[in-house]
Amino acid sequence: MRIALVSDAWMPQVNGVVRTLSTTVARLRAMGHEVETVTPDTFPTVACPTYAEIRLAVMPGRGVRRRLDAFAPQAVHIATEGPLGWAARRWCLQHGHAFTTSFHTRFPDYMAMRTGLSPSLFWASLRRFHQPAARVFAATQTLEGELRGRGLPQTHRWSRGADLALFRPGGPPLPELAALPRPILLHVGRVAPEKNIEAFLSAGTAGTKVVVGDGPALPMLRARFPDTLFLGALQGERLAAAYRDADVLVFPSRTDTFGLVMIEALACGTPVAAYPVAGPLDVLGEHPEAGALDEDLGRAVARALQLDRRAAAAAGRAYCWDACTAQFLAGLEPCRSLLAA
Repeated sequence: MRIALVSDAWMPQVNGVVRTLSTTVARLRAMGHEVETVTPDTFPTVACPTYAEIRLAVMPGRGVRRRLDAFAPQAVHIATEGPLGWAARRWCLQHGHAFTTSFHTRFPDYMAMRTGLSPSLFWASLRRFHQPAARVFAATQTLEGELRGRGLPQTHRWSRGADLALFRPGGPPLPELAALPRPILLHVGRVAPEKNIEAFLSAGTAGTKVVVGDGPALPMLRARFPDTLFLGALQGERLAAAYRDADVLVFPSRTDTFGLVMIEALACGTPVAAYPVAGPLDVLGEHPEAGALDEDLGRAVARALQLDRRAAAAAGRAYCWDACTAQFLAGLEPCRSLLAA
């Protein structure tokens, strides 16, 4: 099948959305599907306000039209609500072409944090974006319910996976963590205000706090929390080693739609401590033996330290990319059926 995947989030960004999309594209191509990626790296771009490392395509309408006209996709999946996403949506509507979308990021909550305005003001635009889609892909049952409550009933489950060959209990250690006082409490992800990292770094816990990731809040957090070890962004075996060497992964976000780092940590045998909110509730609610949820993050950490790492690893192995790719393809079926009619 010829599949066009349109996303404003793409490499070299390092985040769960990009990892999910790039992994899905690679697996689809390995299965024999022809995938055209319409992404910012092939357009003139400007820096996204407050996120300099995120590049947004400038007036991409004509370029998107040319790409989609030339490719003649049998299915179009629009992954993000940025300039490329809106341009692809417009092309689909003008051509009577069914399309699917996915809801990866709680932009209304993020914008509310930055502006002080109500998230409901930003939901109107997102609802307009997704309403014509044949299906809106969502990673969890909780998110599906929220989208239905926001006037988007056409949801489809598209879960997440971990690279189980990379994220595993056994492997070489990370030298930077070798001599640190235990327990080692790890956070992995974008270092940005919406990730609520300050709640983790302010929590009264014993041991050493380690942050892996980069982002706009990094200079401020480094200055405020000099006892924390900030390692910057890690990838591949070094990232897997950081997960393995940690005693607990602390996930303080209250706004993530899933939290890919949680299942990567679990696959390495590292329990998770988090707030009882959407994302952690969906992942750890099904595997209480692998993580601890509490409104007091310090209590969650203390409980997670008592958990069996073998149980955490078993929970992580439940998430594989093959199943996720199959879900993605199943969600595209309405597009193919409508086009064949």
